[in-house]
Amino acid sequence: MLDLESILALETLEDVEPTEALGAIALLVDYAMDTVDPEMTTRALGWADRLESRLTADTDLALLDYYRANAWANRHNEARQDCTRAWAWDQEPLQQQLLLLRRALNRVTFEDLPSHVQCQILTNLGNQLSFVGRFIEARELWSRAVTTLPKFWMARFNRGNGLMAYARCLYDDGHRCALALSAHTDMTDAITDLDSHPHYGDPRLRRNFVAVASQIAEHVDLASFAAGYDAEGSSLGDDAGEQAYRKWCLDHCLFLNPLNDTGPHSIAARDVMQLPTFATALDEKPVVLGLFNQLKQEFVSARWLYFEGITTQGMHFSDRDVALYNTLDYPALGLAAEKVKVTFRMSYSLFDKIAFFLNHYLKLGIPVTQVSFRHIWRDKKTGVLRPAFENTENLAFRGLYWLSKDFFDPDLKDTTEPEARACHDLRNHLEHKYLKLHLMMQPELASTSEPFDLFKDDLAHSLTVAELEQRTLRMLKLARSALIYLLLGMNQEERRRRAATAADDRMGSMPIYMADDIYKQRFV
Repeated sequence: MLDLESILALETLEDVEPTEALGAIALLVDYAMDTVDPEMTTRALGWADRLESRLTADTDLALLDYYRANAWANRHNEARQDCTRAWAWDQEPLQQQLLLLRRALNRVTFEDLPSHVQCQILTNLGNQLSFVGRFIEARELWSRAVTTLPKFWMARFNRGNGLMAYARCLYDDGHRCALALSAHTDMTDAITDLDSHPHYGDPRLRRNFVAVASQIAEHVDLASFAAGYDAEGSSLGDDAGEQAYRKWCLDHCLFLNPLNDTGPHSIAARDVMQLPTFATALDEKPVVLGLFNQLKQEFVSARWLYFEGITTQGMHFSDRDVALYNTLDYPALGLAAEKVKVTFRMSYSLFDKIAFFLNHYLKLGIPVTQVSFRHIWRDKKTGVLRPAFENTENLAFRGLYWLSKDFFDPDLKDTTEPEARACHDLRNHLEHKYLKLHLMMQPELASTSEPFDLFKDDLAHSLTVAELEQRTLRMLKLARSALIYLLLGMNQEERRRRAATAADDRMGSMPIYMADDIYKQRFV
């Protein structure tokens, strides 16, 4: 293996064996970070570009993705030192890190990597998502790293740090204190793990960790709050069916409730999030109340349909005596499968409706027929970010913007989230074409010289039931995140507006009442 001195003397890796070249790139990236040397970072990225075609093992390609992402992190660290550059919504180094880390994570051999490398990839991806405002999805990645290696303190501390970023965006004092308590616990546990397992990161971070944890304790009376906080004292319902449903929602973090992001605690088993306090002009109607009602109702209804679809046992009576063909490719038919399909469509449609909400609330002036979640952020003619978003210090709205990059755009296919095309194609076939579900997939023919396959359906977009359920759950989780980011971003925008409004121009308040449950019944 080449040592650092030999690597620094090289101009090219063409004559170096591929696996050894991979190690050389890793060392050079670390050296560039330690010395803050942009020229070494550029050299490492150039070497990585040329090495990719020489690597054949998928695990080596995953490592190359990880090392490349670290090189782009070196470039990104320069920008983060400047507040204005750090708040820029478009940052190529950040985009590259997200794409490369996700590509490493999505490789089929990811779990063949050493456990600590898996945790480093998961933690770094979580860090970058949190930086752009997607702290909810980031938490899932950090938690996955902690599950893989319980003593991996970098993931645990960053999970706590991400919870504090979340807490600062909240507008309910109780929720904010609960997240601060959970964050502080993660941080102090991470410090303990750092002392016993310093090799999982840079132990020089300990001083900073202690300072951040102490700052939380200075601003929040954690002991008093913890004494009166009963996370497990709430009912999950009156019967076994409701209890099973609410427990499932808690376990998958699907309640519109920030407390669910601290864990599957019974106190979080309610969809309590509402619009923040907001102001309207005297001649403007508060129509966003009804619009948000509909967004929330569609989400919780889609969530229930999915639960029914994946837990129903046996055939529903509505499917009895429905004459369908057996296509001899293990078809999955029936109402339960259709409920999962409907859930995917409902969840996917929520994003364009969130864009519709933003278009009205921020007065973007986009014609209604042209509003979409993927394209609301930029001026259609110039392609630049709209003034309502550009460089604004609204972390949650920035999170929504970066979430929109998870949706496939054929014009931006090289910079789109790796699974976005699959979800885009699935939605396209559900809405306009033909999706066929299978209990299991038949193996593909070895080559085109094989006999004609009578039962291969070339017209269909084929998935197994498990694949559809997995993608639908992912879409539900993203929809939940988007709705929460919408509320938190609106709260930040209202703070900005209040600060910009002269005291004499402020108006009185109008009470808003919660709808009684009678309005949730069917009237005949």
